[in-house]
Amino acid sequence: MGSEAPKSVVIHVTGFKKFNVFATNPTETLVSDLRSYIEKTGLPPGVSLGSCTILETAGDGALATLYKVLEASVSSENKSSSKEVVWLHMGLNGGASKFAIERQAVNEATFSCPDELGWQPKRLPIVPEDGGLTRTRETVCPINTILEFVKNIKGCDATISDDAGRFVCNYVYYHSLRFAEEKGHRSLFVHVPPFSRINEETQKQFMAALLEAIALSC
Repeated sequence: MGSEAPKSVVIHVTGFKKFNVFATNPTETLVSDLRSYIEKTGLPPGVSLGSCTILETAGDGALATLYKVLEASVSSENKSSSKEVVWLHMGLNGGASKFAIERQAVNEATFSCPDELGWQPKRLPIVPEDGGLTRTRETVCPINTILEFVKNIKGCDATISDDAGRFVCNYVYYHSLRFAEEKGHRSLFVHVPPFSRINEETQKQFMAALLEAIALSC
């Protein structure tokens, strides 16, 4: 019996457009520039960067684009055992001073302010058929291993978070985790600070380290 070939890994990335007082969302810059940055820094063998998509900073308003790019990653070759598909979602935490790797999302939409398309739900289930507001979905990505790599090996100021909030980031993450479970993919959400807290170049270095950590952990 021959040994199986190692899996290749494709990582798809999303960010968000402007949000509230942040006319330029750092995740829009990071994701928009990611491909050219990675061309210079490189990725481990067997790893490729898939789609890089910018979403509306909105709940339901982001879903059409989100599901379009999620569905685009599903093909006959993705269903084979030779490819690992990972969805990496980047969002802004305006009050943060370090990177936060999110462990889970909660089936609750309670927006503290209207999203960028004017929607402001209060205590609504994100997916009603999933049950109540306390239902959670956790990433299957080995986040402790990922944190160890980006923090202790690459020197990034990062932590693990158990609370992605109840706003748009949590809303998108919950849908992505649900989709990933159905399709046999992986999904991960990471919050970043504003560029005023951690500058753009350092955040781009973190993105490169994060992609490497995800690839190695797969």
